[in-house]
Amino acid sequence: MTKADLHYELSQHRLDNGLQVVVAPDDAAPGVAVNIWVEVGSADEVPGRTGFAHLFEHLMFQGSGNVASGEHMATVEALGGTVNATTSSDRTNYFETVPPGALDLALWMEADRFASLAITPENFEAQRQVVKEEKRQRYDNQPYGDLLELLVAQHFDPSHPYGHLTIGSMEDLDASSLDDVASFFAAWYPASNLRLVLCGPVSADEGLTLAEKHFGDLPTLAKPHRREMPAHGHRSPESLTVSRQVPHSLSYLSWATPPAAHPDIPALDMALAVLSDGHASRLHRSLVKQSDVAYEVHSGMLTNRSADSITTVISRPADGVSLEQVSDAVLEGINQLIEDGPGEAELDRAVAQFERDWLWELATTSGRADAINEAWLVHGDPQRVNTSLAEVLALTPEDLRLAAKRWLQPDAAHRLLYRAENAS
Repeated sequence: MTKADLHYELSQHRLDNGLQVVVAPDDAAPGVAVNIWVEVGSADEVPGRTGFAHLFEHLMFQGSGNVASGEHMATVEALGGTVNATTSSDRTNYFETVPPGALDLALWMEADRFASLAITPENFEAQRQVVKEEKRQRYDNQPYGDLLELLVAQHFDPSHPYGHLTIGSMEDLDASSLDDVASFFAAWYPASNLRLVLCGPVSADEGLTLAEKHFGDLPTLAKPHRREMPAHGHRSPESLTVSRQVPHSLSYLSWATPPAAHPDIPALDMALAVLSDGHASRLHRSLVKQSDVAYEVHSGMLTNRSADSITTVISRPADGVSLEQVSDAVLEGINQLIEDGPGEAELDRAVAQFERDWLWELATTSGRADAINEAWLVHGDPQRVNTSLAEVLALTPEDLRLAAKRWLQPDAAHRLLYRAENAS
């Protein structure tokens, strides 16, 4: 343990039925976070049956044996708490933060929906229509709504587990039956596939006792096996140009980068920060402030647990600058980082920003519980929440240069040129 390690107390347990529990006591917190990760996401869906993981994010609020439809959310909010859920390629999470006195009730409601979810024809059809409307609002009728789909398609064949969006295919949902949906729940929602994190004013003994009380009677079933990742299905770098009715043209450069648990990820993340995080970053200074090539430059990383991640650098060309020109300028800036590496001051700035953001996330019980579950799923160890900051603080400029050299070579970049109609 180094001086940079954090010291959050974590108590880890496994119930007899396979459900895993971590309790992170925090006596000073005003509320307790209940954070459940189900180890299923869109990457676990099979061709022709996509969108089911996301569908259950909605169905799980439609009632269970002892809780009416919508009552779970209404009850938590009436107590002054918050509750929600999200879905990714690798997991579905259900989370709430409640006053300490409401923890018993919150866990009772959670366990009830895992034990007796109301998968009825009425609920299924209603939520199928909700998902369709979400698809229309977020993708079909939204500027840049197809960008993510185009980006993913550049990297993965449609049949690859990571080759479709989390929201899935509406045609697949239309073709699915109630039995298909019920079978998905039975396969992926047993206790053995759940990770429960409790974070807040709750002791390790109390948290384990409550977990056993409410979840201990869930059936003991084998943990489901995830889809095997095919050796094929990863696409070679390509260039694609599309024209859409959008406000601005955008250049998306993207690379196949390592899975989320790879040891290069921290250095790669900091290399991206040096390149494009904030007005002091390299690409902002060189392309926006000094040369008027771009109006903005940003980067991001879409990390996957079991296959290549996708790292992007996005730029908006300045007036009179083509998408090809701004793309070339970005690649030139990245190549310079590969050749020379960052300076100490650049690294210090990037690390300081990471440290601030990371500690801010951990400052709330809800953020900390989610970070614990993410470390647990990605690295197999919830204690990584205590050591990840130290890993970043230990990085050197040469670590960043080597990570950029391994993963951000200009000739390995996919180009997605998203041209505003009538733009040059």
